[in-house]
Amino acid sequence: MRSGRSISLLVAAALLSGCGLWGGEAEVEPTKLVSFDAEKQVDVLWSAQVGAGPGSMYHQFVPAVGDVNLFAADREGEVVALSRDAGRKVWDADLEMTLSGGIGAGFGVVVVASEDGEVVALDSDSGEELWRSKVSSEVVAQPQVNAELVVVQVINGQVTALDRVTGEHRWTFDSQIPQLSLRGTSAPVLVANVTLTGFANGKLVAIDNATGNALWEQRIALAEGRSELERIVDIDGRPLLFNGLVYVSSYQGRLMALNPRGAQMVWAQDYSSYRGLAAGFGNIYAISADDEISAFDAGSSASVWHQDALRYRRLTSPVSLGDTVAVADAEGYLHFVSQIDGHFVARYNFDGSGVFSDPVVVDDTLYVFSNDGKLAALKLN
Repeated sequence: MRSGRSISLLVAAALLSGCGLWGGEAEVEPTKLVSFDAEKQVDVLWSAQVGAGPGSMYHQFVPAVGDVNLFAADREGEVVALSRDAGRKVWDADLEMTLSGGIGAGFGVVVVASEDGEVVALDSDSGEELWRSKVSSEVVAQPQVNAELVVVQVINGQVTALDRVTGEHRWTFDSQIPQLSLRGTSAPVLVANVTLTGFANGKLVAIDNATGNALWEQRIALAEGRSELERIVDIDGRPLLFNGLVYVSSYQGRLMALNPRGAQMVWAQDYSSYRGLAAGFGNIYAISADDEISAFDAGSSASVWHQDALRYRRLTSPVSLGDTVAVADAEGYLHFVSQIDGHFVARYNFDGSGVFSDPVVVDDTLYVFSNDGKLAALKLN
């Protein structure tokens, strides 16, 4: 009998490749790209190489952007700091361990985690190792940092808080998760007093940062269907805080807006997604499980526009860049669509190795990290 983790890997491979889980369905080909008249141009400010990169297995190796430097890591344990203005290497550290997720940074520390559940904090100025701490299992999502805590979500359904300065264990919140789930977890939203995060059981939970106890929980999706595959309702995308509300989506579930003070539902739409969300122009932007981009009115949930020309291209989570929504795909293309009506504005062939890492936008600069380790800063003009 397969373990829950093995089944999780198998399900993810099937979903992300477009193949049937048991081999009974034909492979779904990614939609071919159509030509259009570009309205804007992508300019590369700089590019750099980060070790061997995260690799071509599904991953969540998201870089972290600080005030001055950008931090990234490859799967083999190389962590680098690059200057945001020129991509110049400031420092690098070889941890000699297999990393499994994104990189977190803030308040003077850079945090990575291994597939064995080892969490390592480095000094953000020098790369010097500050501490190591062990959690119960693999960490695949980006660690989160605030003034007091480092919070990591573990693939077995636990969320663990460590002391930012010493790495000592503060608390662990344990959520019961189903045996069958997608490969991945939500990255928590860490604010001063509360951690918000979603789980494979379809629940969004607010955790008290002082005690590790649940303040409230809200079911985003209800497992339905006869088979275990039909009952998967993971929340793998990071919740989004926008205009005083929390927005979250789930696989085979719903896209929902909540009041964070009491978890009251403001609106909900049936929608299947395992990606994060973006916001802009009064809209919420989501990527469906079939890789369609949708825009919903943030206040009312009304459909604003829908772009289906990138179906099955294995898109990243969306980001808002100027007046566009930007996504990357598994073939290494960057796509930019209008926030107003969803039409294509620009396209850029970034790296043939593909992009699984979610892009990051800071100060109208787009940072993109390819599977082979190409990290670049780009502008859209």
